[in-house]
Amino acid sequence: MGLFKPEIGLVFWMLVAFLIILFILAKYAWPVIIQSIEQRAEFIDKGVRYTREAQQRLEEVDQKVQEILAEAHQKQLLSLQETERMKKEMVEKAKQEAAGEVKKMLEEAKISVERMKRDAEGQLKQQVSRLSLEIAEKVLRKDLAQDTAQMELVGKMLEELETKS
Repeated sequence: MGLFKPEIGLVFWMLVAFLIILFILAKYAWPVIIQSIEQRAEFIDKGVRYTREAQQRLEEVDQKVQEILAEAHQKQLLSLQETERMKKEMVEKAKQEAAGEVKKMLEEAKISVERMKRDAEGQLKQQVSRLSLEIAEKVLRKDLAQDTAQMELVGKMLEELETKS
């Protein structure tokens, strides 16, 4: 049972050895250990700060990207609206030009029809005049004593004219 009840001398020398080892550790080992722990803590703190700064920068960049995307979307929307407006203007202009061309063509057609009508009327008058002169010439050549003979001659001449036409 000597192991469980140490003697005072043994305890004294164990205490002296412990204090010497504690003094040596405190003088030489603890400063190195504490310095390396502090360096490690500082390294971890720097890593945390760097991570926070990087995260903050990432958030700022993400926000800028969102703003740029929103601006690009807005520009695209404005561009589409401008294109739509220009398309409508072009269609309207084309319709107006087409309507103007149609109106011009109708007016030209009316003028042409009027001219053709006048020409036809002039030709008809010339034919009627010529036919009238031919009829009158034939009537004068023939000696007619009676009205019935004149009527027969005019009817005969009209029949000839109708067959010629």
